[in-house]
Amino acid sequence: MYESAMFPAIRMRRLRKSAEIREISSETRIDVRKLIYPLFVNEKLERKKEIELMPGQFVYPLSDIENISGQIEEAGIRSVILFGIPARKDKNGSEAYSESGVVQRAVRKLKEHSSLVVITDLCLCEYTETGQCGVVAGESVDNDSTLELYARIAVSQARAGADIIAPSGMMDGQIARIRESLQDNGFKDTLILSYASKMASSLYGPFREAAESAPQVGDKKSYQLNPSNAREALRELMLDEREGADMLMVKPALTNLDIIWRARQLSLLPIGAFNVSGEYAMLKHAALAGALDYRGAVTEVMTSIFRAGADFVVTYHALEVAEWLRH
Repeated sequence: MYESAMFPAIRMRRLRKSAEIREISSETRIDVRKLIYPLFVNEKLERKKEIELMPGQFVYPLSDIENISGQIEEAGIRSVILFGIPARKDKNGSEAYSESGVVQRAVRKLKEHSSLVVITDLCLCEYTETGQCGVVAGESVDNDSTLELYARIAVSQARAGADIIAPSGMMDGQIARIRESLQDNGFKDTLILSYASKMASSLYGPFREAAESAPQVGDKKSYQLNPSNAREALRELMLDEREGADMLMVKPALTNLDIIWRARQLSLLPIGAFNVSGEYAMLKHAALAGALDYRGAVTEVMTSIFRAGADFVVTYHALEVAEWLRH
């Protein structure tokens, strides 16, 4: 760009000379209403349990729903994404679509005791004996038979009162099949938030501890995305939009800021990012070791995700960030 004047007439540091000026000239702001808090509910627990690899984060019993939802609302957070851990697992993950399943019961409690927007993660990895996100046939996950189970899960979650269904399994055609099932069962207004670009990442370890969902056989690389493939990730995003997703999400956030940016240019849908468990754990453990300023680092990370183009962020830091923004 042509400049009519240069230094010393132009001094970029003028915009940085005081906290007040930096505030009014800030291009990107963190808004607590744009943060979504992940909530783990385990029907085997009688009291909350700290997640060992994620200091400060907990798995809750169903009996704690009223209390924790109150804390979340008081912090100013408007939305949660719900993950359930059942007491019983089987080959097909049948507890995932049971009307009395842990997620379905948790949704009903959340809707009874709060005004939170309730997003339900839709997957089978917490519910199957294999820890895989679908039905295992031979040595692989069978895509098409898994879709039929996803359709049942979506309807059961919507019937329980979920506002938004969030499929995370990365099966081909999952959005179209879920949308069809919701439509056919009278849930035409239930939103679908697609984990459209979900990488086969090394950063999910702490989540798998919390959700008891680590694969017992094989891995998930045959259906989750190759982290080296940006164009393939964008194809997934565009396909899910065409299949009927209302919102799209990129996961993990920090290692895919370029995907968030490019998705924002390609789609008019709301774009979200999942700041995953390993990303949380890295900052938390580094801070506990005295390696960095935790609040400053978290703020920088959140800012970078929003700056890349995310409209909302799923993050374990949400309660802490909400508290900082209040003071």
